[in-house]
Amino acid sequence: MGNVLQMKTGKIDLKAMKKRINKSVGLDVAHDLNEDNPTEVKEWIPTGSRWLDSIICRGKRAGIPVGKIIEIAGLASAGKSYMACQIAANAQHMDHFVVYFDAESAIDPMFLEQAGINVNENFMYVQAVSVEKTLETIELLMSDYPDNQFLFIWDSIAATSSEKELEGDFNPQSSMAVKPRIFARAFPKLTVPLANQKCTLLLINQLKTNITSNVAEAMTTPYIAPGGKAIEYFSSLRIWLTKRKAKAAYVTDETGVRKGSEVKVKLEKSRFGSEGRTCGFKILWGDEVRIQDEESWLEAIKASGSDRYRVGGGWCYLKDSKGSEVKFRSSNWIKKLEDPTFKQMVFDIMDEEIIKKFDTEGVNFGVDE
Repeated sequence: MGNVLQMKTGKIDLKAMKKRINKSVGLDVAHDLNEDNPTEVKEWIPTGSRWLDSIICRGKRAGIPVGKIIEIAGLASAGKSYMACQIAANAQHMDHFVVYFDAESAIDPMFLEQAGINVNENFMYVQAVSVEKTLETIELLMSDYPDNQFLFIWDSIAATSSEKELEGDFNPQSSMAVKPRIFARAFPKLTVPLANQKCTLLLINQLKTNITSNVAEAMTTPYIAPGGKAIEYFSSLRIWLTKRKAKAAYVTDETGVRKGSEVKVKLEKSRFGSEGRTCGFKILWGDEVRIQDEESWLEAIKASGSDRYRVGGGWCYLKDSKGSEVKFRSSNWIKKLEDPTFKQMVFDIMDEEIIKKFDTEGVNFGVDE
């Protein structure tokens, strides 16, 4: 029969097979999922919103998945950069090194410090001069510092030009679809190294109006995110932000000057069993840059339709685990949260209604579309 390989029958030695594959490839690519699952997310970076963290992953309170590609897209002034900075500050508390690629030249140290970022430690600001150079820098840093966990924030991919665009004229036809083709080649190359090194790539993108002659499509898909299909395919989580337009959604100071606004959040894509879920919160950008998280907790409980919450006679009532009711005024909500017992009861209700019910019953509550 010539040089025909004869396969031995019997039980395969998985450890020997794993060692053989890894030696052949030159990398640790073969894994026993019972011992080491490289695709499992074991670490999450809080977003700054407990409500958002509660809807990202089915069955747990999570956040931004470490080791994955994530997109935060939104309309102009919807709070994309503010939210990214909140995530960066939380990542620093987890000993992640933050690299901030800025293509819009809109970030200054005071803004970053107001968001809670330590610009003097575990932080590097990099100008995103081109798509290619930014991707090469990400690859270089992971290669040169294999023992470090990085959070790469790219603000924004829509504002970053390719080298062909920089060298060419202003005619859009001359560089059509250049960036999508670059992303289609780059993201497959980065996905495995990001997962293996537990580094995270957070892409900031812009939502644009979907200009189409199809009325049905315009109604169901009013916005699109530029960058091509590669972002859609390789992102494990896509968070889309839109602003509420009503004046009541504005946050103002005592003189009437705007210092924040309310945003609606939708999980446009999620590989964690939560696609399509929604929430809402207010983002502040005045003297402090943060998500006004506490106020959204009451809205989350209201949206859940929990039987542990009711309103009557101008009072709001929350029921504890023993059935006793605690009454309060909605205008006094923040003050009431200073009571640690009351605050813990609020957390318990949120976990029960937003996390557990969705996990066991598929019940999905969120803000109105």
